[in-house]
Amino acid sequence: MRHGQSRANRPSARTVVLAAVTALLAAAPAPASAHATNTAHAPSGTPKSTAPGLDRYYDQRLTWGSCATGPDDTVGQDLDRAGVQCTDATVPLDYSDPTGRTITVAVSRLGATDTRHRIGAILLNNGGPGGTAVESPPHIRKAMKGVGARYDIIGFDPRFVGRSTPLDCDWPTGMFFRSAGPDRAGFDRQTAFQKNLADQCRATDADVLPHVTTRNTARDMDVIRGALGERRISYLGYSYGTYLGTVYSQMFPGRYDRMVLDGAIDPDEYGPRLMRDGVRENERALAAWADWAAARHDTHRLGRTRAQVLATVDRVAKTAAREPLVLGTGDDTFRIDASHIPLLLFMSLADDHDATRAELGETVSVLSEAAKGRPTTLSPGLVGAFRFILTGEQSRAGSVQTAILCGDRAAPRDPETYWRDIERGRAAHPLFGPMTDNILPCAFWDRPREEPTRVERDAPALIVGATGDPRTTYRGTLELHRKLPGSRLVTLEGANRHGLYGEYGNACVDNRVNRYLATGKLPTKDLTCVK
Repeated sequence: MRHGQSRANRPSARTVVLAAVTALLAAAPAPASAHATNTAHAPSGTPKSTAPGLDRYYDQRLTWGSCATGPDDTVGQDLDRAGVQCTDATVPLDYSDPTGRTITVAVSRLGATDTRHRIGAILLNNGGPGGTAVESPPHIRKAMKGVGARYDIIGFDPRFVGRSTPLDCDWPTGMFFRSAGPDRAGFDRQTAFQKNLADQCRATDADVLPHVTTRNTARDMDVIRGALGERRISYLGYSYGTYLGTVYSQMFPGRYDRMVLDGAIDPDEYGPRLMRDGVRENERALAAWADWAAARHDTHRLGRTRAQVLATVDRVAKTAAREPLVLGTGDDTFRIDASHIPLLLFMSLADDHDATRAELGETVSVLSEAAKGRPTTLSPGLVGAFRFILTGEQSRAGSVQTAILCGDRAAPRDPETYWRDIERGRAAHPLFGPMTDNILPCAFWDRPREEPTRVERDAPALIVGATGDPRTTYRGTLELHRKLPGSRLVTLEGANRHGLYGEYGNACVDNRVNRYLATGKLPTKDLTCVK
């Protein structure tokens, strides 16, 4: 899963690292006064839901106005300057009870400027689950080059994400992902930790949790389509967004136009334990980073060969297993133990650009110094990473992501299932296995109300994937392509990268996607690009 980041502005690589793991920073829903101009509603010819009682949502008038919710909303101010307008769409919390409680979904629009040749609207999802996209239209307009002027580019924050109606379980962490560590005692601590996270969500949001699902987000997408007055809507989804797009194609056939799925997930493998599928890819990405770091030993001091760099990583992990590492000073002092080390590495392995690799070099260098008992000075980026994991400052990000994963597919409930998987895989995958096999809050979640979506209809999508993707593996990309025989696949060879179009800077990939968005015609055969 992409654990996607916003694309409105290109943040520092450290920000990308954080955003690559979970949803983005929380923001309050925009008040009604922030949206004060331009109303639009669905024309009579726009397809509506076949479910009774939903017409009022499809027929709602969207009131477009400023994206800034106040003087401190710099993201909203940037969107205003870029010509983006924002609104809130009203949707039912429970689609089986459309006259009951409602929530809002934040939506943004960068209108087509070449209205004479307008193609339609394209809806964006940055992955996660739990990633925002309200801020993304300016960046995607740039990635689309000339064809971007022919689209209304629509960002939205899925239900309970970002500027939409919020959900926050008041967790002491920004995400649940942890390693079980080297022994049963560590696993037992993790079992208690993960159960506590689930219990906190149930205590704060029990009435909402059953409705935080991908299928309901797909329903929200169709309401947005209808309220925009579009008979069909195009779609660009990254990572988890490829699963969301696939679900939409199955639930609402005939209501989408051009669909791009970048960093694709096999729908049958999607769920709380998806990351188990990528252990080998992450090990290969770590080895490739070790080669990079070895060539820069004079900067990072981690070793002059791959083996030496990986031995440094191993020493850090083993030291943290014996006693937590103490890093930083004053208020920014952190204790990093065996449950955190694999996560800190994992967070930087979805991108093989030099900037991200250098930040992983910085992280491992600081950890290595702490493992030797030496004092450490932390950069602002590292302080942010540690606060993200070790404090509740970004509780909402982890809460929403977990609620979606647990609401979509049931996880094993017996802790011994996870322990057996950890022990079975520990010898082959000693670093990442105890993390990807570890127990998680979904083991203690209420069972989902709906079954996972099955792919039973073809969808003529353009699928994009890198052979070394450490998050959503290339195997999953190939499997989705097989399940959608009318799709075409653009492969980037030789990149350990998650998320390509408009992100990685590969002209071959970008041009192939833009040609499809311009013409609506898929390539006659699958295509391969090189790094």
